[in-house]
Amino acid sequence: MSARKRVLQGAVACGASALAFIALAPQASAAPAATAAAAAYNGACGTGYRVVNSAPVGDIGTAYLTYNLATGKNCAVAVRHVAGDPVSMELFIRRSGGEIFDDSDGGELRSYVGPVYVKAAGSCVDWWGDINGVYFGKYGTNCG
Repeated sequence: MSARKRVLQGAVACGASALAFIALAPQASAAPAATAAAAAYNGACGTGYRVVNSAPVGDIGTAYLTYNLATGKNCAVAVRHVAGDPVSMELFIRRSGGEIFDDSDGGELRSYVGPVYVKAAGSCVDWWGDINGVYFGKYGTNCG
């Protein structure tokens, strides 16, 4: 066997070994591990609704405001990061400037509260509530 052929075979063997090592090596994650992953919007409002705003509910959940362009309705849902035993949850929505809420939901719930709806095309929206005593709210949002 020629020296050139031995060098090429050695290079191929080293390259294959290096690729195997890289493929088997543990991959580092770009993001640090979280204790509980944030709950994503769960689609509870129905088809045609897309998320237009959100608010953290402390470190236990996230509230989402969605909008349906075809109907002109806003919908809100608040989702716990980790479903579990039932806890007190409340959710309210209204056109901004209203004296009372247009829709509400609540009770002892395991994973989410809502959906609640308001037809608010051309208006601003207020939405607020709590999950297990942790309050959230946004007022005068998503005008138009």
